Amino acid sequence: MDLSPIWLTLKLAGITTLLLLLIGLPFAWWLSKGRSFIKIIIEAIITMPLVLPPSVLGFYLLLAFSPQHGLGKWLHDTFDVQLVFSFPGLILASVIYSMPFMVGPVKSALQQLPASLAEASYTLGKTEWQTFRYVLLPNIKPSLLTAAVLTFAHTLGEFGVVLMIGGNIPGVTRVASIAVYDSVEKMDYASANNYSLILFSITFILVISVFIFKKYQAKGPLA
Repeated sequence: MDLSPIWLTLKLAGITTLLLLLIGLPFAWWLSKGRSFIKIIIEAIITMPLVLPPSVLGFYLLLAFSPQHGLGKWLHDTFDVQLVFSFPGLILASVIYSMPFMVGPVKSALQQLPASLAEASYTLGKTEWQTFRYVLLPNIKPSLLTAAVLTFAHTLGEFGVVLMIGGNIPGVTRVASIAVYDSVEKMDYASANNYSLILFSITFILVISVFIFKKYQAKGPLA
């Protein structure tokens, strides 16, 4: 059994989760502070991957990343970079597709924190960033873990978007979900079952870990 699709999937999920921790947390913090028409529009755009068929999103990303159109054309002409049918293209598509799984839980958790926490920090002379980093984030650890695990697990199971953007190139874009589909098409049900069992086991362990962590946190002090 070729395990390269599994390792490629884990690599993609890990990089996507790390990037969304860096990008999504400040975004969620900004969205949690007050309401405006611009924020509503941006939040709606971020949420779209939850309701759009993956093939629709993948199609528009394929057009955007294509060397003949939009961002893809600019990157190709300026830096000689091609995003379609490449691993960097998979990463960018995964970040866009999985962003609501990171931003949503963190934003909700931040909005549920007492306003007095931030106010007390400002009174002590802390900046907004210091307040976010050292006061607010430590108080939403369970939600932060949930967001990271959901993002990682969601990326593991991506199919439509990664197929549209990356295709099925062994060692480059052939992730586990594509390998399952490819094996079924070849009527190689044994390989499809092996890939599926590995993905199921990894996801199940991640979900169980989140439940155990939340139960442990519920018995301890606010953290």
